[in-house]
Amino acid sequence: MTYQILKAIHIIFVVSYFAGLFYMVRLFVYDTEALELKNEKGNILHQQLIYMQERLWNIITLPAFIIMIISGFYMLHLTHWGFITQGWMIVKLVFVGILAAYHFWTWKTIRNLQKEKTQYTSVQLRMMNEVATIILFVVVFAVILKQSFMAYWYWALISFVAMGALIMLIVKLVNRNKS
Repeated sequence: MTYQILKAIHIIFVVSYFAGLFYMVRLFVYDTEALELKNEKGNILHQQLIYMQERLWNIITLPAFIIMIISGFYMLHLTHWGFITQGWMIVKLVFVGILAAYHFWTWKTIRNLQKEKTQYTSVQLRMMNEVATIILFVVVFAVILKQSFMAYWYWALISFVAMGALIMLIVKLVNRNKS
């Protein structure tokens, strides 16, 4: 019963964390566009967006990340680390590692925007938002399909690369008139 409760908590905080990440990068897009205005309206908007980013990060995204990681490792502990040698769990943990790098990139981008440093265009940020989507797809498919995911890993790889390319193409097409 403890494992099932922990699993439910883990899923809830995965959802909360990804909601925070998805919205955070959207705020980056809007903030970058506000900074491009270079006028009083843009400055006021930038200040509001920085406030929103701080609140979202400190109240939702970071706490959800911490609880998601702790509950995930505690579930592994409860199973005596039995899943750790299974291929699907290794894939999941690799992508959680990539997610941690994305998390760090997000935090660093918040800090740069606070200093009014924009390293990316709004279109590039829209594309970066899709990185979290691809990570989520891989992790969910690995966890749900488990051994089938591993048996047909090459199709999964081809599918995720194709899906990523399709998402990026759609983002590029939808935003073709933006810088």
